[in-house]
Amino acid sequence: MITLRQSPFDLLERLEQQVAQAERVPAAEVLEHADGYTVRLELPGVDRNSIDVKATDRTLVISAERHASLDPAIENNPQQLLSEFRPGNWSRSFRFSQPLDRDQLRASYRDGILEIQAAKAENRTTVSVTVES
Repeated sequence: MITLRQSPFDLLERLEQQVAQAERVPAAEVLEHADGYTVRLELPGVDRNSIDVKATDRTLVISAERHASLDPAIENNPQQLLSEFRPGNWSRSFRFSQPLDRDQLRASYRDGILEIQAAKAENRTTVSVTVES
C-alpha cells in the first residue's frame, strides 16, 4: 500500500512548476541526411546574442535566454494588464547515433527559427590497447 506524505496542494504546485518549465522549452525538429543532421528550434522573441550552441562528439547542446521586455511605446505607462510571455533560461540537448564534425557546424537564426547544420564525421578514431600480463 502506498501512502502519500505530501499534501495534494504540494503535488499540484510541483505539477504547475513542471508545466511552466515545459512551456519554456522550445519545439524542435531534427532531420537526418546522408551527410549530416539538421536541427530546427522555435525561438520567438529570443535575442540572437543570448543563443549558445555547443557540440561534443555526439551531442548538440543549445541554450538561450528570453528576457522580459516592455514595448517601447508602452514604457511611459508600464501598467501591464496581461502577459503570457515566459522569460527565463532554458537548455536542450540532442544525442546523435553518429559523431559530429564540429568544424563544419553551422547555425543561422531567422524569423524566430534557429537552424543548425551538423555534418557527420567521416573519420572515426580507433584506438588499440595492448593487454599487459
